[in-house]
Amino acid sequence: MTNEFKIAGRGILKDNHILVIGGAGYVGSVLVRKLLMSGFKVRVLDKLIYDNGSTLYDLLEEENFSFIHGDFGDNMILSGAMKGITDVILLAALVGDPICKKYPELARKTNITSPMNLVGHINGRKIRKFVFTSTCSNYGLRADDSLATEESELNPQSLYAESKVEFERFVLGALNKLDFSPVIMRLSTAFGMSARMRFDLTVSEFTRDLALGKELIVYDENTWRPYCNVSDISDAIIKVLEAPADKVSGQVFNVGSNNNNYTKKMILDIISKYIEHCRIEYKKGGSDPRNYRVSFAKISNILDFEAKFTAEDSIKQLIKSVDNKLFIDIESRKNFYGNYFING
Repeated sequence: MTNEFKIAGRGILKDNHILVIGGAGYVGSVLVRKLLMSGFKVRVLDKLIYDNGSTLYDLLEEENFSFIHGDFGDNMILSGAMKGITDVILLAALVGDPICKKYPELARKTNITSPMNLVGHINGRKIRKFVFTSTCSNYGLRADDSLATEESELNPQSLYAESKVEFERFVLGALNKLDFSPVIMRLSTAFGMSARMRFDLTVSEFTRDLALGKELIVYDENTWRPYCNVSDISDAIIKVLEAPADKVSGQVFNVGSNNNNYTKKMILDIISKYIEHCRIEYKKGGSDPRNYRVSFAKISNILDFEAKFTAEDSIKQLIKSVDNKLFIDIESRKNFYGNYFING
């Protein structure tokens, strides 16, 4: 269990010092703030491959926050980042099929080789928990609409998912050699507001384009995906950090909620409730074969986790944001708002 103690005038401060690798990203910039608000000390290690350091500017004067720029695959940088750390969260990865396909060698290094090196590096350092964020894309293409559980067969359809599956198997195969508690969290496709907003993900991309009056061409509209708000994803990770080690060590958790399993058509129907005259053309034969629905009973039963946000909640916020000109710099800062190409 997490140890806590009082700090005069500042309430409860936990004795955990969390290293968030990739903490300046879409999920990370939400998670880091929630960790600080929950009383954790936080250090972020991030290479800022999308020029996204501005997502953390406002935290630099926070007493319990620190930032290190660098590659977590570099042992010298990693050693410095690990000083005084009690728990490690690995968010850093080349996330998504397009970016992995564009940079396959870097994808294997970032998603497989460097994480394997990280496991070896933290073993023996008295780390409590190691949280690895994997993906529900590992389920890939399923034969029917039955809900995939953590024990279901994995059927990755891309280099991105293949890399996540490979590292999952590495961790699970090494359990008896590790002196810390590893936890694998298979995240649903993320949506929701973040300091490093992404508009290359289904909910935000569809909503923004239609809110701007663009015509949308959608392939295979009846394929299923699970979705989860970045705020809920962050809450789930904190649940793992705060849980007794014997409840989560060596476990795999799907992260999301059953009511956020949607087809593309269902997402578009929600958007169409709030935007008049949506221009949508449906086509068959897209290049993405994935089709899967996911069960989230395990994380609900073991960690009492329930997602607070639906896709509809986020869609309404996104439409208001676009209407109020909050993202007018998207075209000039395209790579900040999506994983398109690597800087540096």
